Amino acid sequence: MESEIGAPSPVLTTCPYCGVGCGVKASPDGGGGARIAGDESHPSNFGRLCSKGSALGETLGLGTRLLAPRIGDRDVPWDAALDHVAAELQRIRAAHGPGSIAFYLSGQLLTEDYYVANKLAKGFIGTPHVDTNSRLCMASTVAGHRRAFGADVVPQSYADLEAADLVVLVGSNAAWCHPVLYQRIQAARGTRGTRVVNIDPRRTATAEGADLHLGLRPGSDVVLWAGLLVWLADQGLFDWRYIGDHTAGLPKTLADARDIAGTLTDVAAATDLALADIERFYSWWAGTERVVSCFSQGVNQSVVGTDKVNAILNCHLATGRIGREGCGPLSFTGQPNAMGGREVGGLANMLAAHMAYAAADRDRVARFWGAPNVPTGEGHKAVRLFDAIAQGDIKALWVIGTNPAVSLPRADAVRDAMRKLELLVVSENVAANDTIDLAGVRLPAAAWGEKDGTVTNSERRISRQRAFLPLPGEVRHDWWILSQVAARLGYGDAFGYDGPAAIFREHARLSAFENDGSRVFDLSGLADLSDAGYQALEPVQWPVRRGEAGERGSSPVGTARLFADGAFATSTGRAQFVSPLPARPESAAGGAAVPPDAAGGLPATGGGGMPQATLVLNTGRVRDQWHTMTRTGLSPRLSTHIAEPFVEISAGDAARLGLAQGTLARVTSDHGSATLKVLVSEGMRPGELFVPIHWSGANSSGGRIGALVHGVTDPWSGQPDAKATRAGIASVRATHYGFVLSRAGRCAPSPIGDATARLSAVVYWARAPFVDGDVTFVALDTDEAGAGRFVDALLAEAGDRLTIADSSSGLYRAAGLDGGRLETVVFLGREPSLPSPDWLKTRFSEPVIAPGERRALLAGRPASGAADDGPVVCVCYQVGRKRIDAAMADGAASTEAIGCATRAGTNCGSCIPELKRMLGACARLPHAAE
Repeated sequence: MESEIGAPSPVLTTCPYCGVGCGVKASPDGGGGARIAGDESHPSNFGRLCSKGSALGETLGLGTRLLAPRIGDRDVPWDAALDHVAAELQRIRAAHGPGSIAFYLSGQLLTEDYYVANKLAKGFIGTPHVDTNSRLCMASTVAGHRRAFGADVVPQSYADLEAADLVVLVGSNAAWCHPVLYQRIQAARGTRGTRVVNIDPRRTATAEGADLHLGLRPGSDVVLWAGLLVWLADQGLFDWRYIGDHTAGLPKTLADARDIAGTLTDVAAATDLALADIERFYSWWAGTERVVSCFSQGVNQSVVGTDKVNAILNCHLATGRIGREGCGPLSFTGQPNAMGGREVGGLANMLAAHMAYAAADRDRVARFWGAPNVPTGEGHKAVRLFDAIAQGDIKALWVIGTNPAVSLPRADAVRDAMRKLELLVVSENVAANDTIDLAGVRLPAAAWGEKDGTVTNSERRISRQRAFLPLPGEVRHDWWILSQVAARLGYGDAFGYDGPAAIFREHARLSAFENDGSRVFDLSGLADLSDAGYQALEPVQWPVRRGEAGERGSSPVGTARLFADGAFATSTGRAQFVSPLPARPESAAGGAAVPPDAAGGLPATGGGGMPQATLVLNTGRVRDQWHTMTRTGLSPRLSTHIAEPFVEISAGDAARLGLAQGTLARVTSDHGSATLKVLVSEGMRPGELFVPIHWSGANSSGGRIGALVHGVTDPWSGQPDAKATRAGIASVRATHYGFVLSRAGRCAPSPIGDATARLSAVVYWARAPFVDGDVTFVALDTDEAGAGRFVDALLAEAGDRLTIADSSSGLYRAAGLDGGRLETVVFLGREPSLPSPDWLKTRFSEPVIAPGERRALLAGRPASGAADDGPVVCVCYQVGRKRIDAAMADGAASTEAIGCATRAGTNCGSCIPELKRMLGACARLPHAAE
């Protein structure tokens, strides 16, 4: 197919990042890259992309790729690698039983890959120990939905965000983590007057677009929502007809809610919120028919995450506000295919097609697959899975598309556990990360742009990921790798797929197999798709039942909303009200853990040599990075806004503990420590810390925050509590702060690595790419002679040098050139406030730095008259703070006016909250009133 001007038409595919599931148009450039744009026809984003999606083209390339199978330290042919994996699995199963084998999968996988992995493990190898990194983000929502609805079903659609008159965001920094949906909400706020309530202990960028921010005490969400249920009852606002016809369990749940919440004054005391703010929230929610309650990781990642979900659902059930236009609960999913993985049984407590381990379901799945070895009980959930590895119960692990040595709680213990395995197989598309570096067998898997299959987003919408690049080197699709191992284990007849379309058809047929309507997940309308129909499949929301909804063009029409008719998937057909129960959550070792105290954290024990803990550690995402940065870390653009790992702390706590902006602090828990830059924030509550999850051992000296997170999990979902680890924090001595810019390629070791090895003075480093090399931020603890040696070591190979050294002030600046081309720049000073490196980065693109321009390198800014934008605010268009300041000085008094002047905020909108803060700060300046 070609466009009107004769060029090939863009390939329509789906973004590989969050659960929004944005449509993408990819136009290959013929050189292994592609131009990326949003797909205006896709109903998830209508052409919008966030900063990460917009930068996808910068993440394509082979520099960091694993391109051939490896056993140990040598490349091997595929036959040798597959024979080895199959033989080892066979040996371990024979010696220790099928339960000694485990798989750890990823929400990054396509549904077809996920399906084959689960079929092989649970149907033929016979192990139930198959879990996924989706356990870390969505499991509590799954458990809450199953308790209330009888199935893992999100009732709503994204369109409800625009139809609602009130949108409540709970534990969701949507402005940064789901920016396309956040901008849809903000558009409705502007055009329809939709109110937005933001419920979050932190005052994040999301609060900039809210009409009410409730900075509640961490862990007190259940009290707040139980109080709302009581308020609705006392105001006579229950929908008694809906309750009587379609629900069960309200009397006990309401009585328990009264015990939990008490009076409004009690709710205020428990949540640490102002009574007037609680009354305003309750009045808005009660008085607004069209209300959508959205929740994400702040709800899910908790020891009471499932109870939080059910406390929200209870309020919607009590008012009959569910499954209708503009009203209902809507979970914001963390990963692109977390839901698709659950559809095929990707969680340890589920079988494929939303079936459980009940005898009838096991028998049904076994007969459909012709599978001889379906397990009789559930497997280990993620945290317990790696404990079982540490204890020696699991001997073989196959990791596909995820990095547990960084992302799991107690990541140091996870890393140590994986070293004990007899067989560690990692299927990945990168040659190195913290996990694959431990693997005895490394299998090169297809990356985004090469993959072909489907994903399911947060609103149950199935979309196609289409390949637009060829498979490089010896890279293969995950489903092919798994099927080849299955054949070598003797199961070839059950895995003889000729492509993803065949796998999808089987997946759809299983969803319909002996499905009398009791299982909501039903793709029977897609079970007979031809290969051409699969290739042309348009985005569609399940269930897609055969003969029920007609067709739209070549694709069946799915179901936008569920449960408005009151027909639920429970055994009684009624939704179940659920009371939060005082169950004791699992600890990492499988026993009972100490429940959260009144402050929302865990009581300090002072164990493991940790200082007595007085703070609660919360973890999460930042705007422009994704997971452990194996993809986003390749984009120079995405590193310009936040380039270093940081710990966010309130001003009061920082002053009390002697921590200053930009200095270093060591955060310590019972399980590990991290050395981070200090960010003093007005948005943090006293007694709390926030650290992002993205940095790893590959790009920082001490940013692996997963190493600190405790292993406590929700008792219903098994989801780790990543929001309330007890932690201590202390200042780290540093005599010099600075950065190193080097032309060393992003795929090669940075020179700072060599300097760090030689000089113990380096106490901190963090590396990020720019177009022509790397920037490495450093901190030293040394005398002036040591600082000088550090600079000399970095410029040892330079042909020409420019230097400024003032030992009395601790200032060192140097540039190294080779034939006039800039190779290295080093800035050191005693204070953490240094010039932005952004202008210096642009000098590396110059073939020659003229002699008259070289002194500007040591100033860190251009000569008079040249442009210097300052630190980047808008990543999409690389608009810096100084250009925005200039636009405001010229009269730009709104985000729209700034956008007209600079383009900032006109693409994904992720920077709009920061633009609003800059406008507010400008308005408060003395000159603003003149």
